[in-house]
Amino acid sequence: MGGVEVSVLIPAAGNGERLGLGPKAFLRVGGRTLLEWALSPFQGAAEVLVALPPGLKPPRGLRAVFLEGGKTRQESVARLLEAASLPLVLVHDVARPFVSRGLVERVLAAAQATGAAVPVLPLPDTLIRPEGEAYGEVVPREALRLVQTPQGFFTALLREAHAYARRRGIAATDDAQLVRALGYPVALVAGERTAFKITYPEDLPLAEALARTWNG
Repeated sequence: MGGVEVSVLIPAAGNGERLGLGPKAFLRVGGRTLLEWALSPFQGAAEVLVALPPGLKPPRGLRAVFLEGGKTRQESVARLLEAASLPLVLVHDVARPFVSRGLVERVLAAAQATGAAVPVLPLPDTLIRPEGEAYGEVVPREALRLVQTPQGFFTALLREAHAYARRRGIAATDDAQLVRALGYPVALVAGERTAFKITYPEDLPLAEALARTWNG
């Protein structure tokens, strides 16, 4: 990671309810846990902080500092932020095991330059607004993007965004939404199809297949 002073924050305190296989951090794919996969592209980071479900014993042999997570992803990130000691942070989902070092470097470079950056992808499929059970209005996909992680920010900026969200009662599914709520622009960089999020049971065979050929 080029010796950049960056804290990597991995909120991994979710229980994986949609998968129904227990905490995602310890789900095994290709012989490794999702947490091991998630840590892999950040081996050169100066600081790595991971939030785990309350009461769960941290795994041994991993280069990270483990904290107790909150009830939501947002709460977990806020706790990790309190412990972060470096001027830049990268926030990454533990459920995205296949992140290349190239993607990390793109996000990190953009975050250094702008203060906030996220990877995105164009949508390949047709989008509609259903009318009951019927085919409805088509939503132009050209104007939309899928958002991924890791997301990079100035640490002070993200702390301000989380504090603002707490005061205003704002809940969000990622940190870029909180930064944008401050009125601060978030830069977009090219994401990668392989950095998909394991969410549903049918995602697991795809992950297993990719794990057999993945070299990051």
